[in-house]
Amino acid sequence: MTIVRIWVYDGILASGVSGSIDVLSAANQFHARKAPPGTTSVPVFAWRVESLDGQPVKAASGQTVDVDGKIDPRKRTDAVLLSAPFFSNIDEFMERREQLNELTSALRRQRKAGAVLAAYCTANHLLAEAGLLDGRAATTHWSRAADFARRYPRVEVRAQELLIAQDRIISGGSVTSYLNLAVRLVERFAGEELAMITAKALLIDMNRTSQASFATLLDEHGHTDTLVARAQQQMQATMERGFRLSDLAASLAVSERTLNRRFKEAVGLAPLTYLQNLRIEVAKRLLETRPIGLEAVSQHVGYGDISTFRQLFKRKTGMLPSEYQMRFSRRAAKSVEGEPRRNGAPGRPRQL
Repeated sequence: MTIVRIWVYDGILASGVSGSIDVLSAANQFHARKAPPGTTSVPVFAWRVESLDGQPVKAASGQTVDVDGKIDPRKRTDAVLLSAPFFSNIDEFMERREQLNELTSALRRQRKAGAVLAAYCTANHLLAEAGLLDGRAATTHWSRAADFARRYPRVEVRAQELLIAQDRIISGGSVTSYLNLAVRLVERFAGEELAMITAKALLIDMNRTSQASFATLLDEHGHTDTLVARAQQQMQATMERGFRLSDLAASLAVSERTLNRRFKEAVGLAPLTYLQNLRIEVAKRLLETRPIGLEAVSQHVGYGDISTFRQLFKRKTGMLPSEYQMRFSRRAAKSVEGEPRRNGAPGRPRQL
């Protein structure tokens, strides 16, 4: 029987605990159905929910999460599943140094004992704090990717990816990736067939490999640099036009070098990268809210070359504009109307 210990602490998202348990429980039930008549099937998985002091914890929602006992890194386990603190409270969570030190020490001990370590969303911070991601690739919640990269420069951050498995460490992306992570544990310890049966029954999309289409490309946190703020305003106001850094710098009466440096310091991106992200964000909003065609979107955000726009959109979001619109449009558009033919006859809908 595979033992999975789910470690919890104040501020977690309760769904990650109950949802992961539901996946393991369902796997047990589907495994039992395969037992020969008249025999009793031994469950594939057993699990325990554990906290540092053995007491219930309070989730970010205020909900109480009961536990089965205390975290003891000396006790045998096959896998440790780290529940995720709510991403907006991660800074507060990271300031609890005594708790953090206990958890990271326990993780290192379980790692040395051969356990599989699995984390999703902001729980990847715990693996990184323990030094277990140094020299490895990991993902996290897309909104925390830049902060994660700054905190842990020795970790290769792949924020677009949903799951990354390396050397008995499994890293999951944004919040609901705990479902994919739990199914991956089923696959690792009980086989691909049972994992597939469980995923299908629970309607978990195991073909979901990227979280890029859900990510907001622009950092929502503000800054105090008035020069950069003016540059951002000009970029938004003149988005439909071509862009030259020299023209923007001249209009702001600074050198290109100064503008580039100040922009990177305030925003964390070069001006051109910021502008590309801005254009894609505007394009996403248009596709979400209007039944609009590719050429109109492309022109609105300043790309005269439709092919260039399509390629950039896919690189930034992981899908074509048409795929994005079909998935996220508020109107649930099934197709996008294209340009009419020159003779006036209706043309074939144009792929975005």
